This record gives sequence, structure tokens and C-alpha cells, in this order.
Amino acid sequence: MSRLKQWIERRGVAEVECLIPDMNGVVRGKVVPAAKLIQAERDDNLRMPSSVFSVTVTGDYTGDDDEAYQDPDMMLRPDVSSLCVAPGFKTPTAFVFADAHHPDGTPWASSPRHVLKRVLELYAARGWRPVIAPELEFYLTALNPDPDLPLTPPLGRSGRPETASQPFGLEAITEYEDLIEAIYEQAETAELDLDTMIHESGTAQLEVNFNHGDPVRLSDQVLVFKRIVRQVALKHGVYATFMAKPMELQPGSAMHLHISVVDDAGVNQFADAHGTNTPAFLGFIGGLQMNLPEITPLFAPNVNSFRRMRPSHSAPINVQWGVDNRSCGLRAPISDAANRRIEVRLPGADANPYLAIAASLISGYLGMVGGIQPSPQVFGNAYLHARTLPRTLEEALERFNNCRRVCEMLDPSFVRTFNAIKEAELQAFQGVISSWERDHLLLKV
Repeated sequence: MSRLKQWIERRGVAEVECLIPDMNGVVRGKVVPAAKLIQAERDDNLRMPSSVFSVTVTGDYTGDDDEAYQDPDMMLRPDVSSLCVAPGFKTPTAFVFADAHHPDGTPWASSPRHVLKRVLELYAARGWRPVIAPELEFYLTALNPDPDLPLTPPLGRSGRPETASQPFGLEAITEYEDLIEAIYEQAETAELDLDTMIHESGTAQLEVNFNHGDPVRLSDQVLVFKRIVRQVALKHGVYATFMAKPMELQPGSAMHLHISVVDDAGVNQFADAHGTNTPAFLGFIGGLQMNLPEITPLFAPNVNSFRRMRPSHSAPINVQWGVDNRSCGLRAPISDAANRRIEVRLPGADANPYLAIAASLISGYLGMVGGIQPSPQVFGNAYLHARTLPRTLEEALERFNNCRRVCEMLDPSFVRTFNAIKEAELQAFQGVISSWERDHLLLKV
């Protein structure tokens, strides 16, 4: 009996959601009766059109070559290790992430999950294993069915909305106690490895910390957590958003990544027995500094992403590094040797976690194997240093396309598909006339 069949029958599951993360981290897939999924796994005939990896965030398709028009099927193979009970369903339901393959068994190159696994294979070949701990920020807002209207904070338990920032406020977070408890209950059902939740700097802005673990598993958990939060919020009459910059006068929302690298014995490669930073640690930072500004779309994938990265708005504008310095794009938290790590503070909450983590790991890997030396660490305000991150998605895509040292490490098919999606989204955005233009230009110029 297969592990999948044993797991399903032991829990009396009737339906299974097969989850396929697309290029934007949007969860796509299909709902399959449990018995049919068991049969499909045995016969290896669970399929889905390959165009799932060519969908833009607006729901349009990209691609004008023969394969795009043919839209051949991919073979889906459930990752049994990701099986979990799906919370919030009346019918006993589970979910499982599925990996996409060609009929000959080779992985589908455009799959973000495969992109991350491909990077991890580079580490494994050298006897290394990255360990990740994401921190994910998000906002609760009042219902907003009209996209032309700005978002506003929701009413709390007191019947009043927040009107000022309440960073780390315990009274502020209890305003949403019922909603938060529901999130934790569903997260426990889904076996998410959450640590703590705090109130962040923005009005009705929260942050959850995940415990450290495997990069693919944590990426899966980030997507499941987003689904849970959005669904729970709707049941409580509010929105939850992971936009990078949902409100113009409030801080943006980030997905900070705490990263360390261990060997096969679990020994941290970033510090020696005396707690001194190793050449591997410095090389990892050097690789991040050299490469991340050139591959920004992988962790800042949307037009809105660049609204977050502004001076003095709790988001970095460069890749300076420093010890316990949150103005830096790369922060080294105070730690002992076993917990030595780097916090990459660049990704927004809107980023696809597989691609944001892959971008950080491939950059750090190139620094470790190349012995790249970082710039001197920054003491004081890193915002006073020159901006090295692109200001717009248009600039970021141009730099990404010219960064051959990274693009060559990633599959060319993935790079082409990713660029096509982002160019299509950028073109769609540039065709929209904003309220700012109507307000300031309509009757003045």
C-alpha cells in the first residue's frame, strides 16, 4: 500500500487539493476525489495543462511559440511529504503539493518549486544544506470592493479602527484576538511550524515568524499560511493583504529571510568553534551584495514591490550589511556560533517564496564558492549610503536579463517564461491611467 493511500485512509479524507504554485506564488491546481488521486498516483496519470506556469497575475497567458499554443499536459506527482489536513472544509479534505514533470520524468523547468530544488542540489553536491526561517508581514484592512478607493484599517474588537502605529502593542493585537486565534487553530491543523506573531509598525499590520527548516517545506508553508489568513479574514468581515505596499502612508510588508548553511553533520558553516565569522559567511554576504541587485524581480516581482523600497520606510534601498542593524538590506543578528545567520531583508511579502529564497541562495552560493569579499560592515544609518537596488520593475527586469552569471545557473526555459510574464504584467500596468494623473493633470496641464 502506498504512503499516499495509507495517509488518506487513516484520516478518512474524501477530497484532496493538489496545489501547484505558479510564477507569482498564486496557488493553482485541482480538487480530486481521494480514491481517484490514489488511482492516479498508481497509474502516474494525474495531469494539468502546462500553461499554468504561463499565467500572469491578471489571469492572462503569455507565450507565442508553438508549445504555448499546443499547451501540452504536465504529469503531476504528489509530494507525499507535504500531505496535510486542509482546515476550514465541511467535507474531510487534505492538500498536497504536486511537482510537475514531462512524460519522460524530467522536472518541468518553469516550476518555481523545481527552481528552488535545483538550487538546493548545488548545495547538496558540496555537502551543504541551507536552513531558512521566514518572517512574513501582512495587513488587515476594511472590506474594499472598489479598487479605485484607498485601503483603510478595519474596526477592531473595540469598534474603532487604529488611527496610529502601534508597533509591538499587545493591546493593539488583542483588537483582533478572535481572528488571530482562528488563524492559529487552522495553522495547527495544517501543521504549519509557526513561532510568534507580533503587531508591526503599520496600522493593523501583523507579522508571523516561522521556525527554521527546509527551504522547500517552508515555502510550501508560506503559501498555505497566506491562504489561511485570507480565508479567516474574510470570515471575520475584513481583508488580509500581502501586498508589498498596500497603503501609501504606512510601512510596506516584507518577507525577511533568516538563512544559515550547515554541513551533513548539521554544523553551521557561518561561524567557527570560537564564534568567529568564517570565510563562508563573508563569502555568502559578498555573493548577496554582488547578485541580489541584479536579480531583484525574483524577490520584488510586482510594480507595487518598488513602492515599498524607499528610504526611512522600514525597507532597504541597498545591500549594505551590518550586525544587528535593521537599516541594512543584509542584517547579521547577534547570535552564538550554532545560530550564526544572515537576515535578508529585501523580499516583500508579495514575493513568490520559492523564487525569493532561490534568489538569495543562488547569490550566496556564488559568493561562497567564489570567495567574494563583502564590503565593510555598516555602523549607523545604511539609508545614507547610495541606493543600489533598482527603482522600478522596468529597470529591475533589464538588469535581470543582463545578469548572465545567475541566469545561466537557472534553467533558460524558466528565465524566458518568468520574463515573459513580468513584461506582460508591466505592459498591462503601464496602460492604466491612475487617479493621481486625473487629479493633478486633468485640468491643469
